Amino acid sequence: MTIHTDIAGDFADFVSRARFEDIPGDAVEAAKKSILDTLGVVLAASGVEPAVRGLTKFVMESGGAAESTVLGFGGRAPAMMAAFANGAMAHCLDFDDHAPEGHHPSSSIVPVAFALAERVGGVSGRDMITAVAAGQDMFLRLRRNVGWKQDWHLTTVLGVFSATASAGRILSLSQRQLANAFGIASMQSCGTMELAYGVGSDLRGMYAGFSSKGAVLAALLAAQDITGIQTVFEGKAGIFNVYFDGQYEKEKMLLGLGRDYAGGSILYKPWPSCGASHPYIHGTIELMKEQGLALEDIEQIRVHVGDFQNRLCLPLDSRRKPATLADAKFSIPFCVAVAATRGQVSIADFTGERLRDPRVLATAQKVVPVLDERFDWKMKLPEGRLEILTRDGRTFGRAANDVPGGSDTPMTWDYLFDKFSDCASFAVAPPSGEKIKQVKEMCRHLESLDDVTDVVRALRGDAS
Repeated sequence: MTIHTDIAGDFADFVSRARFEDIPGDAVEAAKKSILDTLGVVLAASGVEPAVRGLTKFVMESGGAAESTVLGFGGRAPAMMAAFANGAMAHCLDFDDHAPEGHHPSSSIVPVAFALAERVGGVSGRDMITAVAAGQDMFLRLRRNVGWKQDWHLTTVLGVFSATASAGRILSLSQRQLANAFGIASMQSCGTMELAYGVGSDLRGMYAGFSSKGAVLAALLAAQDITGIQTVFEGKAGIFNVYFDGQYEKEKMLLGLGRDYAGGSILYKPWPSCGASHPYIHGTIELMKEQGLALEDIEQIRVHVGDFQNRLCLPLDSRRKPATLADAKFSIPFCVAVAATRGQVSIADFTGERLRDPRVLATAQKVVPVLDERFDWKMKLPEGRLEILTRDGRTFGRAANDVPGGSDTPMTWDYLFDKFSDCASFAVAPPSGEKIKQVKEMCRHLESLDDVTDVVRALRGDAS
């Protein structure tokens, strides 16, 4: 085994040597599920999130070679810019997959892999799976083994490197070129948690586009033999020392690298909102059903929140009446109010007039956060607890656990098929039922495809 001065060299070894035949079955399935799931969420975002229209308009007006598809809208742009647009759409509904510990691997990886696959042409399903699985594994190894203080935004700080891994694999970069690509990608490794803590910004939903764009740029420059920072992760002012105060566990990052792919642990969302809101959504729905409560019975809903969930409740007035789609998805009071009002939470609940539904907004005024350090975010996404106080003086409580889509209750292919169909129906130009069925089957059996651009052609609705 080659001894590298920086872990970038180890990851470059891993990605350059990755083979489909060596990937465990659960990681293969996860890569395929993430591809279908991400494509569906992108389609939905194209028709639901107003902010992406300005971004895609900018991308299309920028011109350049028509290499890759801007999903949903159907135009073509240079691979880097198509990845920018598709990446921006991949997270803006907060419906994309996530690690059990939180943060989102695939909203950068999948747009990058498909944009470059269209540019290159002839990328097989097996090669696509390998690229996605390698990127997911790298993301999780980094995410799980750094000391994080809820300051830097891990999806953007680390996601650009995992997306670069997938990009390099699609482009068949050498080990040396991949190591250079990681060094180049550091120029796009940035973003703080103020993306999440602040309100009123479109960037909260669109951040994955910047990681996707940076990854394609890094890989394409490395393909031109541009050299990158050789000690990008472990140098004196490397990523680990600057962003994480030197707190990282290299041995754990490298344990089983190339043999044990972590992607099989990736989780898929049942509701289009921040994962930290899901325990409270689930708890509200179940508690009201269990106790036979109607909306009119509720006097107050107390949500017991840890450090991070409390951020999703502050400032309380703004969280109870979010101004934007992104703010609504990152508001526990609003999401709980939707769950209590409608008994479910769907994409439609974050669109148009539903953001201003007086019944939901009135219910959100009844949601009160209660700080509870038992639910602080230490490693895995925390659970929670809630209590419903009724107008006649009764109190009902429930632990907010056993959430659908969690590690113990994972989502099946059947669920993801239904989710994809629902997401596709919200697209700015919805694919036909036949095309939706075709894409589902292609993703389910992706390893049998000779050219993954067949998937994009089906979504684009043409045969060219």
